[in-house]
Amino acid sequence: MFIDGRNVPDGTIIETDLAIIGAGAAGIAIARELAGSGIAIALIESGGFEFDADTQALYEGEMAGVEYPLTSSRLRYFGGTTNHWGGWTRPLEPIDFEKRDWVPHSGWPMTRADLDPFYERAADVCQLRSTAFDDASAWAEGGEPLPLAGDEVMTRFFIYSPPTRFGKKYRPDIEAAPNVTCYLNSNVMEIVPAENGARVETLRVGTLSGVRFAVKPKACILAAGGIENARILLYSNSVEPGGVGNRTGNVGRFFMEHPHIPSPATFLVTDPDLVARFYRTYTKLQNSVVRGCFLFTPDYLRRTRRMGTVLTFGMSYAVTDATGSEEGQRDPSAWIQPLVLKLARDTTARAAPSDELGWRIGVGCAAEQAPNPASRITLSDEKDALGLPRTRLAWRLQKTDADSLRGNLEALARAFGGWGEGRVRVLFPERETWTEAEGWGNHHLGTTRMAADPKNGVADGNCAVHGMSNLYIAGSSLYPTGGTVNPTLTLVALALRLADHLKSRFAEGAFAA
Repeated sequence: MFIDGRNVPDGTIIETDLAIIGAGAAGIAIARELAGSGIAIALIESGGFEFDADTQALYEGEMAGVEYPLTSSRLRYFGGTTNHWGGWTRPLEPIDFEKRDWVPHSGWPMTRADLDPFYERAADVCQLRSTAFDDASAWAEGGEPLPLAGDEVMTRFFIYSPPTRFGKKYRPDIEAAPNVTCYLNSNVMEIVPAENGARVETLRVGTLSGVRFAVKPKACILAAGGIENARILLYSNSVEPGGVGNRTGNVGRFFMEHPHIPSPATFLVTDPDLVARFYRTYTKLQNSVVRGCFLFTPDYLRRTRRMGTVLTFGMSYAVTDATGSEEGQRDPSAWIQPLVLKLARDTTARAAPSDELGWRIGVGCAAEQAPNPASRITLSDEKDALGLPRTRLAWRLQKTDADSLRGNLEALARAFGGWGEGRVRVLFPERETWTEAEGWGNHHLGTTRMAADPKNGVADGNCAVHGMSNLYIAGSSLYPTGGTVNPTLTLVALALRLADHLKSRFAEGAFAA
């Protein structure tokens, strides 16, 4: 059932078993998983069924670090940011969950094996028709993986969701669930804990039209997104001056993204037919849409003490020996490309077709960012239309982030050079500081991170806020490290795991009054 919060009588108090704040991928996945369970659920969503400029404006804030699209990188209506999701899915690598002594603050309170069963279920929620993320034989119809030299680089696959628009796809399920009531156009203005700060007592809810009401849950899940989760905890400070869950000062810290570099290197190959089509574009194979990508082996990352990078191919251009070509005019360095390809062809028996010596292939990459406590969300002095402090984001990148990316590009260049049919020119420069981002993935990570020790994070391995008996967090704000791949599949897997945990807790009577 759906109720417009603007029609709730002012001053109403709604009692429920479970409140879920936010109807994005995580919130909808949990509500849908618990549908029919007998657990009464209030799903509280800031927006309606369609984009609304006034509601979206509640995301506005200020920047204090690397420039970032704080407002446009997320959407504030039913379905959340899945309403403009690109559909890229791939699980994190096992090494991403490990404590790495060369990556400060790394290590999840779970392993990849712990999450694997939930990845299978998340794939179904995201409407994937395959989970062959690492099995090239499943996509043999699209070609063979490149026989790159050495043991540093591996071919792996993204598999695409349609993409699933959670708000449209799962709206009928939420509407039909007898135990779920979704309150639209309703904003949580404060999570109010008990006087001792040990449990949530009340959620203060308001609408832009001026209605104010309260929700009193036995348990609560904060699933408002990787930025907003931290903001809500911070401005919920009437009982705890530093904000709910923030006694160790970790709420808002460790904001991470995946820096995207559109042209980190120039790739030259002697013949584009050597490059399987699944590398070059979105490719439909076996009723799935896939994309081949390059990742770095765990042994290489451990040996070199680097963080991860994922690279994908893009547009391609013919290279000829006519240095005055249009290609040469676009790229002042293009005059050297024919020479490089001629040298490469000396190692192959393939004849050059017509005047084409080979092809230049564009490449893009996303890099892992090390957790950094100085990269953080705090509250601005400015207020939004509800009178709440706006977000202040200080996104910080470090030299180690740039060094890992540069080193990984050099490793990929070695692998291509050793293959013999390709050459790579690294364009990403060495940097002493990294103060401007060439791009980003709209991936908001790490601001309410999980950690076994309360000193190191906000939530534990069951996504429960440390020191609180009935408050949980869902979404990518939980990530202690971000890996290199898109976060949606993992956050849905974590949400399903949390749903199972709560089923057990409610069955045990853990939240009885």
